[in-house]
Amino acid sequence: MARIEGETVICRPPEEVFDFVADERNEPRYNPHMIRAELLSGEVIERGSQFRAATKSMGRTVEMAIEVTGYERPSRLVSTTRMKFAEFRGALTFEPRAGGTMMRWSWDVESHGIFKLFTPVIARIGKHQEEVIWGNLKRLLEG
Repeated sequence: MARIEGETVICRPPEEVFDFVADERNEPRYNPHMIRAELLSGEVIERGSQFRAATKSMGRTVEMAIEVTGYERPSRLVSTTRMKFAEFRGALTFEPRAGGTMMRWSWDVESHGIFKLFTPVIARIGKHQEEVIWGNLKRLLEG
């Protein structure tokens, strides 16, 4: 198992950042790898909400299931993302800062099958991807 962590300050109120991130349907707007995301459960995003999404990686489409496992608006969002080769469990936290929000992420990555051998590589790639994704979110919400 590996852990991916990081943080960024977004110059928007915590409620706004939380609500935008909690709705996975927004992620294709700031994640350059995500090609689609749809809500499978009721229209209200809450604990238990489920999404189906897909990313493009090395020319291949990777399907994933995302479940919101903790929802404490506007301070903490917990989720599990399941893919064929790995499972990501973790949380995003949102803390008020002067003029904005300190957003932190922490994911535990558990690779499956042969991919267990590549866990350190997956974690390094994941750390870089998270920095890009959340940097894009910052630019989008502040723009």
